[in-house]
This record gives sequence, C-alpha cells and structure tokens, in this order.
Amino acid sequence: MNSLEIIAIGRDLMMTTMLLVAPPVIVSVLVGVSVSIFQTVTSIQDQTLSFAPRIIAVGVAMLVCLPWTVHIASAFTYRMLERLPQVVH
Repeated sequence: MNSLEIIAIGRDLMMTTMLLVAPPVIVSVLVGVSVSIFQTVTSIQDQTLSFAPRIIAVGVAMLVCLPWTVHIASAFTYRMLERLPQVVH
C-alpha cells in the first residue's frame, strides 16, 4: 500500500464523515439562527431558549436521515472491505 492509496482512503473517510454530519449540523445552524432572530425581535434574552428547539430539530433530522445515513456508512464499509486484500499484502 503506497502513500497515494492512503491519501485516497483518507479523502474517502473525510468525505463520508462530512456527508454524515452535514444534515444535523445544517439543521442545528438553521434552528439556532431562527431562534436568535426570534429572541432579537421579541427582546427575550434567555440563553437556554435555543437549546430545546435545537435538540429536538437535530433529533428529528437524524431520524429522517437515518436510512440515508445507514446507506452512506455501509457503502463506505463495503469500499474499505474491498481494499482489505491490498492492505494484507
């Protein structure tokens, strides 16, 4: 296994990781910004107000994206198992 193959595996790992974390992170950012705008408009200065909606929204996003997440993770696993004979040599 040469350095180009290691770089390709690392690149695949990073892309898979970004794909898996993107939906919850994007939902968290959108809900956080929405709650912040709501707090600014209504002059509510409670710091804990943004946590509950954000946690609920991220949980729902993870449940909705679960089949897609399992597909992406299993595809990565299959790709790594296909490379296993190269690593053994």
